[in-house]
Amino acid sequence: MGDFESLSEATSGAIGSLLSTTILYPLDTCKTKYQAEVRAHGQRRYRHLSDVLWEAISNGQFLSLYQGLGTKNLQSFISQFVYFYGYSYFKRLYLEKSGSKKIGTKANLLVAAAAGACTAIATQPLDTASSRMQTSAFGKSKGLWDTLTEGDWSNAFDGLGISLLLTSNPAIQVGVTGFIKEILRLKLKLLKGNQASLSAFTAFLLGALSKSIATCLTYPAIRCL
Repeated sequence: MGDFESLSEATSGAIGSLLSTTILYPLDTCKTKYQAEVRAHGQRRYRHLSDVLWEAISNGQFLSLYQGLGTKNLQSFISQFVYFYGYSYFKRLYLEKSGSKKIGTKANLLVAAAAGACTAIATQPLDTASSRMQTSAFGKSKGLWDTLTEGDWSNAFDGLGISLLLTSNPAIQVGVTGFIKEILRLKLKLLKGNQASLSAFTAFLLGALSKSIATCLTYPAIRCL
């Protein structure tokens, strides 16, 4: 039963990730192309982020803003499963080795970071490929294999160091979520007894709050990507 619930949760998370990635992908492409040009320090074609969008629209290439979407969605889907099962595995291993019945906030952060590191290593080539596709000229994007085989394979892991640093983002998110959730459950237990549980809306707000805190703390590293 536990494995089925784990699979169900991982699948739900993966589907939600695919949906949000697809909806926001044109904006992500605009941001990636704009940042790539800023880093190049050459003659700039885009003065503002919106210039990328207007160029695509004026040239009838709006759908090119979705180039690399398949690769990005594949990365998101794999990331959800690798991270979720990695987290479950490391958490179970910690509980077995420590003999504890529950995991504390600090241990939770370490477990989440370990799962995040495994996820970063497993999906970095896909992240590199999707970035290359996004920054290629509109309508000139290559396929996944051709993109990955540009240069040697070590190039596919460009940015892995920063990605590993950013594993602290989900670790912080999970830690903050667990900490606040425990406080809320204790308060609800005092008010409503043992049957108290968090509502779906409260869980949503908790997730949004923890993600915001994690992003604020890791934003300098995000800017390095």
